[in-house]
Amino acid sequence: MEKKHKKKSEKLYTSQQDSMFLAEEAIVHYGSMYQNPISLLTSSKHGLHAKAALDFIALSGFTYEEFQETFKTTVKTIQNYAVQDLKLDAPLSEKLLKSFALFNKGAEVFGSIKAFQEWLNTSSVGLGNRIPFDLMDTITGINLIEEELVRIEYGALA
Repeated sequence: MEKKHKKKSEKLYTSQQDSMFLAEEAIVHYGSMYQNPISLLTSSKHGLHAKAALDFIALSGFTYEEFQETFKTTVKTIQNYAVQDLKLDAPLSEKLLKSFALFNKGAEVFGSIKAFQEWLNTSSVGLGNRIPFDLMDTITGINLIEEELVRIEYGALA
């Protein structure tokens, strides 16, 4: 019985390592696309490959329902686009890149993607007692979350 428990722990540990590796890989791969406003604009206008949305789902830990609610598209559509090697439109590409940047910043501020995910789903005084995740469906909401992360980073809490 102890052996089974150990394997389960090892599996969890491997899963956490895989998650950290995926986060680092996504940040390296997509980071150059959002490193400054011109890169973000250019990359968005060219459109991201649909695989980027699937990478974001894996990185963020969003359920399919959360992804669909936030990005106003279905996972089935994204999967079909990925199979056909199609690109996403500019608004969806921009929102994904802003979301990658947000998760990068959140992981820096909170020390891990998991801690950031927990904060995303907790009411924030600096955001008018709103749950940050609920703001992610618009670019303005993402910008507000980014600003709150900077305040938290520098200790200027509301």
